[in-house]
Amino acid sequence: MAKKVILGMSGGVDSSVSALLLKQQGYEVVGLFMKNWDEKDEGGVCTATQDYEDVMRVAGQLEIPFYTVNFEKEYWDRVFSYFLNEYEHGRTPNPDVMCNQEIKFNAFLDYALKLEADYIAMGHYAGVLKKNGRYYLRRGKDANKDQSYFLSRITEEALSKTIFPIADLEKSEVRELAEKYRLYTATKKDSTGVCFIGERNFDKFLDQFLKTNPGLILTVDGKKIGEHTGLIHYTIGQRKGIGIGGVGSGEPWFVAGKDLKKNILYVAQGEQHPSLYTTELLGEDVVWITEKPQFPFRGTAKFRYRQKDIPVTVYEHQDEGVRVVYDEPVRSITPGQFAVFYDGEICLGSAIITKGKPLNMKYEYLHDVVK
Repeated sequence: MAKKVILGMSGGVDSSVSALLLKQQGYEVVGLFMKNWDEKDEGGVCTATQDYEDVMRVAGQLEIPFYTVNFEKEYWDRVFSYFLNEYEHGRTPNPDVMCNQEIKFNAFLDYALKLEADYIAMGHYAGVLKKNGRYYLRRGKDANKDQSYFLSRITEEALSKTIFPIADLEKSEVRELAEKYRLYTATKKDSTGVCFIGERNFDKFLDQFLKTNPGLILTVDGKKIGEHTGLIHYTIGQRKGIGIGGVGSGEPWFVAGKDLKKNILYVAQGEQHPSLYTTELLGEDVVWITEKPQFPFRGTAKFRYRQKDIPVTVYEHQDEGVRVVYDEPVRSITPGQFAVFYDGEICLGSAIITKGKPLNMKYEYLHDVVK
């Protein structure tokens, strides 16, 4: 009897090809479309409706059953509330990581098991390695599309029940398969923006939920240079949209720090300004996917998606946190983002960045996070 796999179908080409491959491999495939956010975009279009229609068309082409499940409450309670709270405390969250942790590999998995699924499947560019009875998360074959960063907080238990059908395919190969089998989504553009919320004017979006308080923009050395529209609108390392031009040397300005108590935004001029660089960071709320490593350990880390691997030494820190020391100074580490740890091709887990140790200790005050 064929194993039953419930596949998360988003209406995109990756999940469509995943459905195709699973069916070819002899699984009993059931598509499940998650409805997590119910709001029209700025153009008045509900993208969830469009995506649902695309799922319906592909499921029809492949002759597989599909259903819809509503996780709007779970998404609001577990992901969006966290998202707003982080912004309110001056940090820059990554809701896509939390969405995988709390919805796709938690609420979705629980729902699928109630439907007597043997496995769940997702169209992520990542893989599962089974070794000595343990399950490890590995990078996807396509280094440019690898999504292990976003999966760095799922559990080994979830991995043991998960199939990633396109783990060993390049994105170009996924497109070729979709075109070969004339899938409806073969030429559909990849989705971007926040998980399930999509693309929109983010400043306006945040203003719907959080109060903004305009204040001063100061250089890192304390000189008034302008006014900001509210600290929630800025992130460490940001260049565009600060509203400073024609001042100083002519080099671009970057966000270097925030003072929530005084409502001050600090900026620095020039990409090489020492206030933008740190030599180590502290992380909290650590999740190890399969097993806690022996400290200290050598490995690599990413502090944002698409960043090149950074050689690091990771130490255990107070209250179950971590201290991460880089071999070379790193620019614009951002409190609220995730430090994701790797041992070669294996993703070990992640921690939420709280603060960094500046290259020049003169700027230490810029790298504290007030909670």
